[in-house]
Amino acid sequence: MTTRDDGTEVGPVQVRGTVLTVRRVDSYYAMTVVAPGIAARFKPGQFLAVAVGGPQSSMLLRRAFSIHDVRPDHGGTVEFIFAAHGPGTKWLAERRSRDVLDVTGPLGRPFPVPRDPAVCLLVGGGYGSAPLFALAAKLRDRRCTVDFLLGAASGDRVFGALTARRTGRTATITTEDGSLGGRGLVTDMLGQVIQQARTDVIYACGPMPMLRQVTLLARRWDLPVLAAVEEAMACGIGVCMTCVLPVIGSDGITRMVRSCVDGPVFRGEQIRWDDVGTIPFDAFGAPGWEPRPAAAAPPLPPGGPRERQGHGH
Repeated sequence: MTTRDDGTEVGPVQVRGTVLTVRRVDSYYAMTVVAPGIAARFKPGQFLAVAVGGPQSSMLLRRAFSIHDVRPDHGGTVEFIFAAHGPGTKWLAERRSRDVLDVTGPLGRPFPVPRDPAVCLLVGGGYGSAPLFALAAKLRDRRCTVDFLLGAASGDRVFGALTARRTGRTATITTEDGSLGGRGLVTDMLGQVIQQARTDVIYACGPMPMLRQVTLLARRWDLPVLAAVEEAMACGIGVCMTCVLPVIGSDGITRMVRSCVDGPVFRGEQIRWDDVGTIPFDAFGAPGWEPRPAAAAPPLPPGGPRERQGHGH
């Protein structure tokens, strides 16, 4: 934990947080936990990691969840959204008010926001859209225009449609079965929304195939994409290396970076989407990797090396 110049503390904390509420939101669960230390440090795009199963459980790994909302002024609460798929999240869905959870956060790097007012399109898939609403509030504080494009397989799996319609300049909803909004994928509507909204920058969060397609389509309009990736995370603090993915650095070299500490937000065009889940042969440190040959140095004058050697170098 570190402290800013103004005295405010930054960095993640581990707390035993009391569950305030657990409620169903269509196909998902919304859990609110009292965790003032996390709420005070949170920035949109960061996540938390929750221990599941209880102290006697064999489920050793924490579960990572995007932070949907924080209320620093109301006792310091943090809300996150999840689907009860596996044994860990099913156990979590059975918690009740006044239960206590072991929670660590906020983790990861947040969404960067524009310095100047911009037209921002927020694209979400399923409950992956959860972190976009705190981001939207921050963007509006920066006098940015916010448009939403949300989708899922069915209407009960679209998260935040009403909030998006209430708070965004526009909100476009798509579902694969046509039960809410238009029929199709969010990427089917992306080009139309970009043109109508005159988008400057895209923020996206959702399944990895969606993020890949959003990034590819945005290239047609030369738009930057800031994508919060959904990679499986075991530790959330950069130790276990389970959430690595190949990212091209500003120097053109591909490195395997950790989603939990180097992300989860990345520039979409820097992720090698087709190689996610693998270690590309040309990634830094991969077997057989060799640095690019350096530019040939100008020839030394006669006697140059010998003179240096003669001086004990």
